[in-house]
Amino acid sequence: MSKIGFSSLLVTSDPFEWVWKLEDIGFEVWEVVDEGEHRIEEIRDGIKEVYETTNLEITSHAPFSDLNIASVNYPIWSETIRQIKRCIDLMSEFVEVVTVHPGALSPLGMQIPDKVREQVIAGFREICDHASQYGITIGLENMIEIEMLLARTPEEALGIVENVGRDNLTITWDVGHSNTTGTIDGFLAVRDWIKHIHIHDNQGRRDEHLPVGAGTIDWKHVMNGLEGYNGRMIIEARTLQDGEEGLRYIERV
Repeated sequence: MSKIGFSSLLVTSDPFEWVWKLEDIGFEVWEVVDEGEHRIEEIRDGIKEVYETTNLEITSHAPFSDLNIASVNYPIWSETIRQIKRCIDLMSEFVEVVTVHPGALSPLGMQIPDKVREQVIAGFREICDHASQYGITIGLENMIEIEMLLARTPEEALGIVENVGRDNLTITWDVGHSNTTGTIDGFLAVRDWIKHIHIHDNQGRRDEHLPVGAGTIDWKHVMNGLEGYNGRMIIEARTLQDGEEGLRYIERV
């Protein structure tokens, strides 16, 4: 049976103003996004306290702002790998899965897509090899419908996973993202590769992160397609109230 968790999009706020309420609401997992005020280096002691004093499971989303695993600018690519590996090191005591963005095409990268692909594959291999030391699985997250972003379709995401060739690389399926690309059924077709899920809603045109049930996604269809899935499903919401609204909606589907 899947476990439902919460991840805050408001990474400029203090997470400890609300994280203690998650269990009472009914959440079973807290996904920590390594960004802003939620930067793991700054709040690790608090994460440890949550881990040791509650029944919440912890997962992590690696940093992504101003970083790019697909960069053909080597210092940027190298720093991206360093920060993701640092996230893995700091969270290794608490997590089984870390979600990683697949990167984006730069103006130069658009001219040399084969080199971009090499960078992405090399980056994920290095990250996965590092994570394997801790028994951690890496989830490659699918992206929204913006041309410069990689892994927008199940075919592309799965192609990266297969070419990386590491047993601990899987797909983190962002259902909201796939609604903007019209690929929900495509991702359901490769569900055996999906080990972690992000859920939020939109109107199918852009990444709005609406509460679950407030957009155009057919959640009954999604949940039926995931029958038997026993991983974690993380509600990504702008507020705890929106997260609770989504949780109640999923409970009714």
